[in-house]
Amino acid sequence: MNAPFPCRHAESGRTWRDSGCKRHAAGEGETRRRVRVRDCDGQGTSLPCSGETLAGAHVTSGLSVLAWGLPVDRLAAAIPPSCRRGVDAAGTAGTAVRVEGKDVILETPAWAVAGATHLVPSFSALTDASYTLRLEVAARVGGAWTPWIAGASLGPDAFEPLPSSAPLAVDIDVFRSPTPFEAVRVRARLRPAAAPDAIVAAPRMLSLSASAAPPPSRRGLVAARGVQLAVPPLSQMEVDPALGRRICSPTCVAMVLDYWRRPAPTLALAAEMFHPGTDLYGIWPAAIVAAGRHGVAGYLLRFPDWAAATWCLEQGLPVIASVRYAKGELSGAAVAETPGHLLVLTGVDGDEVLVNDPAAASAGGVARRYHADELARVWLERTGIGYVLFPPDH
Repeated sequence: MNAPFPCRHAESGRTWRDSGCKRHAAGEGETRRRVRVRDCDGQGTSLPCSGETLAGAHVTSGLSVLAWGLPVDRLAAAIPPSCRRGVDAAGTAGTAVRVEGKDVILETPAWAVAGATHLVPSFSALTDASYTLRLEVAARVGGAWTPWIAGASLGPDAFEPLPSSAPLAVDIDVFRSPTPFEAVRVRARLRPAAAPDAIVAAPRMLSLSASAAPPPSRRGLVAARGVQLAVPPLSQMEVDPALGRRICSPTCVAMVLDYWRRPAPTLALAAEMFHPGTDLYGIWPAAIVAAGRHGVAGYLLRFPDWAAATWCLEQGLPVIASVRYAKGELSGAAVAETPGHLLVLTGVDGDEVLVNDPAAASAGGVARRYHADELARVWLERTGIGYVLFPPDH
């Protein structure tokens, strides 16, 4: 239960271990607290952020998806089979699209997530229309449904706050409960800058990664063959001297968009992904939203093991991994230590994982090799979160 980098209140320096720093950055009224970060930490968040460590545990994880105007077979083909729980087209029983004042509400049916304690929703819309998004969750715990609670708003507008609702809690982009969930509903609250037609007509998907940590299991790197994806390298340090240490997430998204031949300037992505309420560029769902504006769909998944990650790579899908490590935990790392960093997994070769690490001083040093056991410790056993971005016609 020891976190190498406890989260701190930026003004007082007080450490938050049990409550988690994310919760204090997205409370009622989108409070303007800031998370103290250092070195390369554009993500600035980690799951878990409260000092919880999953060393030696095998995390069970599943992804559920509801899609509007996207081919469900193509979406299912982009999700690791071991994590694929359900990919459904909207219009089935229990789904809803409605308008409340200025807002468009998209709601899933109740998804069974028995035993899960961590939820990470995401939303992708293939449109360049401007909108503000808030992801909201209600859960059935102990046979009763909680009220809806909300994550951080992403975009220029502010929504009316929703009260907290124990045992369900949210830390910016992660919903959790000490008591396992039985079922979950997710909704996306969208406020278009103009008429809602562009959002309502856009191909879109709403997804939920639900995970739990049962008894320990070995994490081995399993690949049927060596694989290396040609993801163009970018260094966040070369983008902007003032922001270089803070924009690992936008830089990773830029690399993957370039891989899919949908190039976008890193600074433009950083501007899209920046969240002023937390002073962060690395809120996970913001990356999925930004990719959608460039015609690339995506989801967030808490990866359970190397098998799921290597499956993605073998399908030609890079994985943007959220890592956290202390000095000496990741040999040959581009930055010695970090409380939160993003890098792109591009392949496997024997017991090494090929990565594009944007923290390198220049593009020439971005492509690296990290030992699978060490990367498992700082990724799978810390956050396990990965962004998977893909054009729907992949």
